[in-house]
Amino acid sequence: MSVSDLPADLGWAAAVLLAWLLGELLHGTWRLPRISTYAIVGFLCGPAQWGLLPELGTGNVLLLANIAFGLILFEAGHRLNLSWLRHNRWLAVTSAIESLLTFGAVYWVARQFAVEVTSALLLAALSMASSPATVLRVVNELRSSGQVTERALHLSVINCVLAVFIFKLLLGYRVFETSGSFVEAGYKSLAVLALSAAMGALFGVLLPFVLQLLRRTRSDATLAFAISVVLLVALTHYLKQSPVLATLAFGIVSRHRRIVLGRAERGFGTLGDVLSVLLFVSVAASIRWDLAIGGWLLGVAIVLARAATKILSMGCLALPSGISPGKGALIGVAMSPFSVFVILMLEQARHLGVNLIDQLAPLAAAALLLEIIGPILTQLALYAACELPHREGDRHAA
Repeated sequence: MSVSDLPADLGWAAAVLLAWLLGELLHGTWRLPRISTYAIVGFLCGPAQWGLLPELGTGNVLLLANIAFGLILFEAGHRLNLSWLRHNRWLAVTSAIESLLTFGAVYWVARQFAVEVTSALLLAALSMASSPATVLRVVNELRSSGQVTERALHLSVINCVLAVFIFKLLLGYRVFETSGSFVEAGYKSLAVLALSAAMGALFGVLLPFVLQLLRRTRSDATLAFAISVVLLVALTHYLKQSPVLATLAFGIVSRHRRIVLGRAERGFGTLGDVLSVLLFVSVAASIRWDLAIGGWLLGVAIVLARAATKILSMGCLALPSGISPGKGALIGVAMSPFSVFVILMLEQARHLGVNLIDQLAPLAAAALLLEIIGPILTQLALYAACELPHREGDRHAA
């Protein structure tokens, strides 16, 4: 009996357990971010490698991965301080400029490798994003706080939304190219954007009434948040909408409605931890080694162009937003991860009937590279910014 003959449920359970054990071990010995270890284990156990795990799109694992992603995105949206963005408009301007420059740089690089125009545009759109899921998990793991931490979180949420918007528009264009139908193209782009955001906002408006009806205080809403996110993701998945936009909108509106997610409940406790292991294992498992090798040169070029653009633009635009250029550059480093966002966006596109994974092979190499080193770069940036709490051993050493 080979590994690939094991039942899928047993394979997922074994991979999650192995990832958790190694994550704890390497984090305790080498301070390696746990999610980097989860990614390594997931990739090695993937269907195209060791074969312990089936395809991500089979069974309910994709839905569970989207729920895990939704919980983290909800928390990221909930931490988005709109009043801060209103008072310091350079934050939003910086994110928009950085995203557009990243789009242009990656598009130019892709065209130099003779990638056709539409595929180059899709590569550039996905490369705009940073993954709030990865940044937030590293921040929660390190318990960091400060300007670099908060700006990296805020800016990653903003350029994630921008990337979803541009990607959905280009996806609609790709659908129109193949089908010739304006209606189908419009539904898979603008309609999905509007409906997904509206669904998330509706959940954020209705939740206070539900809590009031149940006589639960708004400071005791964590379980309600978790159940609502699960329902919202399941609903958007069934209706083929965007869980990314819906959960972000839910988090933003919930904060605006003054429903509090307490510091102790951040990460959604044990439920969030278990689902996070599954999320990072499943995302890495969906990366195929043959695609990564086939597109490795352009993939590395995309990673380098994207990193250089983010670091340089954040450093150059730091002063108008009230931060030093050095810390601005560190924000660019902290925003390196994008793999979870990219893989789930491609899987969601396939769920809509548009398979782009094989067509965008260089993203496999870029996603594999940043799935492992992205969290490490975020951690190093937060260390360099001195935004981590002092440990007992550090105080004694001093």
